[in-house]
Amino acid sequence: MDEKNNSNTARNIIYVIILFLVGYSLYTFLNPTKTNIEQSNISDIVRESQAGNIEQISVDGNKITAKLKNSNSQLVTYKEAGVSVTSYGIEPNKINLNVNDPNKGEIWSTLLSIFLPFILIAIFLYFIFRQTQGANMKAMSFGQSRARFYFGGKKILFRDVAGLEESKQELMEVVDFLKNPKKYLSLGAEIPKGVLLVGPPGTGKTMLAKAVAGEAGVPFLAISASEFVEMFVGVGAARVRDLFQKAKRNAPSVIFIDELDAIGRQRGTGLGGSHDEREQTLNQILVEMDGFETDTRVIVMAATNRPDVLDPALLRPGRFDRRVSLTLPDLNEREMILKIHSQNKPVDSNVDLRKIASSTVGLAGADLRNIVNEAAILAARNNQKTIKQENLQEAIEKVVMGPEKKSRLLSDKERQITAFHETGHAIVGHILPNCDPIHKVSIVSRGMALGYTWSLPQKDIHLYPKSKFLDDIAQLLAGREAEKIIFGETTTGAENDIRRATKLAREMVTVFGMSEKLGPQTLGQREELVFLGRELGEHKNYSDKIAATIDEEVSSIISDAQKRAHDILIKNRKTLDNIAQTLLKKETLEETEFDKFFPVSTKKQQQKTENSSR
Repeated sequence: MDEKNNSNTARNIIYVIILFLVGYSLYTFLNPTKTNIEQSNISDIVRESQAGNIEQISVDGNKITAKLKNSNSQLVTYKEAGVSVTSYGIEPNKINLNVNDPNKGEIWSTLLSIFLPFILIAIFLYFIFRQTQGANMKAMSFGQSRARFYFGGKKILFRDVAGLEESKQELMEVVDFLKNPKKYLSLGAEIPKGVLLVGPPGTGKTMLAKAVAGEAGVPFLAISASEFVEMFVGVGAARVRDLFQKAKRNAPSVIFIDELDAIGRQRGTGLGGSHDEREQTLNQILVEMDGFETDTRVIVMAATNRPDVLDPALLRPGRFDRRVSLTLPDLNEREMILKIHSQNKPVDSNVDLRKIASSTVGLAGADLRNIVNEAAILAARNNQKTIKQENLQEAIEKVVMGPEKKSRLLSDKERQITAFHETGHAIVGHILPNCDPIHKVSIVSRGMALGYTWSLPQKDIHLYPKSKFLDDIAQLLAGREAEKIIFGETTTGAENDIRRATKLAREMVTVFGMSEKLGPQTLGQREELVFLGRELGEHKNYSDKIAATIDEEVSSIISDAQKRAHDILIKNRKTLDNIAQTLLKKETLEETEFDKFFPVSTKKQQQKTENSSR
């Protein structure tokens, strides 16, 4: 990169010089010196000289130039070759006489005519060799590592990474070893050579790796796993060797490989066998981490969200023998993340980040950062000086469900169908005790949806009971049932709801063991089949009789949920009409506006009714 910058600088300097010379030549051509030059003869110059009107005479070879006194005029003539100017009667004692060497100009012109071609050829060859050398250097550097080197400058510390306290505690040992290796080596302890950060996308794996290097104050070499692989066999392995050599020269240091699964997948599962370029790169990583020559002062960190596809040799002790799991942030961690990302932004004093955090269940740290950024953009679009609560709420909807599409024109019939559809979701979700509270109902299009019902859990849930799934399926099918009750037929608007309900019902039977007939067993084994890439498939490990029973159980769950939704909507038909008509007028109902249509104890009464019926 430096060589390229230097080449560009030299080229720019040459261009500037050429432009300067061309400009100067044009200037002198268009603005000549204002001197009146008159062609004369030797007799006039002699006569003016004797009269005392000449200030200076210059002799350049056979050319005579006489400058007149009190004037800007010059007289120019030529004398005979080999004849002195004094022989014409000009007295050098009375005037200023300058005689130039006639051979001086000829010498320089001769030298220039001899050496100028060689100079031009030399400049041409210099640029040719320079270009060739640059190409050779690029070819020689093809096998060099492209890792970014970070050392010094602004450091990222653990306090800059919100939440993940358990993960930080695991990595503090790595930081302490990099700072004080003798404390561990004196006791014969061996620090893990590799640390694998595992977690969903956006949970802060890269930030945590940078924080380790920042806390330890050591060089940090970061690279993506895909940068090792090229179309030429052996290039990836060469880059791995170069990367570890750089790390050893700067030891103690940290190597961070992002998206390790790009090269760390199981070997021998695709075309090419052991001669595959990706597998050779993986083999070189295995050797460098725990082979014949290892450096305990080099810590290798890697991140992936697919640990299940990694080669077992990577995960054995001596390589990536420590696994740090990063999970989605809980309520408190989401609030901390929002505070960090809003530190340098003008946030209004009335903003309640706790409420925003409670509205973002299931979102990762990267999503929360995007929400704060979108809120700032919305505030700037409205010419606001600060970011307000409504900006953050709108940003959440934009990130989760997509931007509003108010320009999407619907017919009156389609608006009515959408209003009753969303009202059906909202009523059943409000009444059933295990559904999440209704936060917002709208018939304004967002993303691909014509309308939406937004439910928000009151707290983070880690264990889901069967009753929760049954209520959620009923809420998903409630939109379709509302269409059927009001219009006597259904539309394609329930396609996504039916797909989600069917998937959840099938997982209840085949994955979670919530079927009374089939009992607690996993039916169907999900395997990753590798051929020309990785492909997710499901292996059928049960008989056709069991398959028929699975279909019956799924159908039974769907039918029962459909009947529950239908009964609730029939019982609350008047409320269904009132809310739908209000939606058609206002287009959006917030939580407080929606709750006014129901008694306070609706959910409790429904729960008591279902418990007594059971």
